[in-house]
Amino acid sequence: MIREVAHLEIDPARTEDFLAGYRAAIPLFLAARGCRSVALERCVEQPGRFHLLVVWETLEDHTVHFRNSEDFQKWRGLVGAYFVAPPQVIHFKVEEPTTPN
Repeated sequence: MIREVAHLEIDPARTEDFLAGYRAAIPLFLAARGCRSVALERCVEQPGRFHLLVVWETLEDHTVHFRNSEDFQKWRGLVGAYFVAPPQVIHFKVEEPTTPN
């Protein structure tokens, strides 16, 4: 499994609009090939800073299949206007997933 971590900087005055766009885009991610989950974290100290966390089965499910899809363009159309800087995206291999007891 691969965890995509996207650091997003959003105009703090427009975060509610961004959040509405993100919520509308959740089905786009969940329908994507290899997408297992999607979540959004909001920084407490800096209200315009977010982390988008997406778990993919493979790196290519994100970098090839999703990024080259119409749904990726829809995602960017829903939220792209709220970015104050280009997203910084990195990927992590999930070595040892944990589950609650």
